[in-house]
Order: sequence, then C-alpha cells, then structure tokens
Amino acid sequence: MIRELDQVVLTVDLRELGLVRGDIGTVVLLHGEEGYEVEFVALDGETIAIASLATNQVRAIGPREIAQARAVEPV
Repeated sequence: MIRELDQVVLTVDLRELGLVRGDIGTVVLLHGEEGYEVEFVALDGETIAIASLATNQVRAIGPREIAQARAVEPV
C-alpha cells in the first residue's frame, strides 16, 4: 500500500515533464484509490515536476533496487 510521503517509481515515460520510466518521486497527496500527486526532485533539491498520476503509473520501491542519477533537460 502506497501512502503519503512514500517514494515511488514511475512505470511510464512522461516526456512532456522530462520524466522517464524508473524515475523516483515522493507521494505528496493521495487521490483516494484513483491515484497520487507525486513530486519529482533533482538531487540538488530542485523540484523537476509535480504530477497527478494514476495508480498504474507508479509502483512501490522493491527490495534490492538501486537509484541511478541522470541529467534532466529543462522542459
């Protein structure tokens, strides 16, 4: 079960926001059982995007997963 302030993994590309599958965000608001408001932040603390996402567009972080850094182009 995903809750507010949980980190989640994007399961789809959102190129219009500069995001790709595998990017990690933080749930900042629950939309009932329909989805989440998720904030994606660069490693320096800059907010890259805040997106309203359906439940099938994110997943919980699993065991033995590792993060990877990549540069994000301005949108």
